[in-house]
Amino acid sequence: QVQLVESGGGLVQPGGSLRLSCAASGSIFRFNAMGWYRQAPGKQREVVAAISSRGYTHYLDSVKGRFTISRDNAKNTVDLQMNSLKPEDTAVYYCNKGSGSYWDWGQGTQVIVSS
Repeated sequence: QVQLVESGGGLVQPGGSLRLSCAASGSIFRFNAMGWYRQAPGKQREVVAAISSRGYTHYLDSVKGRFTISRDNAKNTVDLQMNSLKPEDTAVYYCNKGSGSYWDWGQGTQVIVSS
């Protein structure tokens, strides 16, 4: 089983940037696709970006060109660089497997985009 810890969130003005980081334990990390998910109040959790074990990426259409997902298998981390943030990006952000059965969710990290 993998333990997940997200960090890097905060309050930022529209147009600003944040870099989120996810630290994952477990020796099988490098064999799994990973994803960043977000959940806004009153809405379902959605995947915003995913990266395969080989580094292939996929993005939610609304974040393409603004967000970049990356991973470091040696460090068991997956990051999400978020640029040109919009108010609609406001949510709690989580990391987990990119597909299949999810591991236990971490606490997430709050991102608030507001003026």
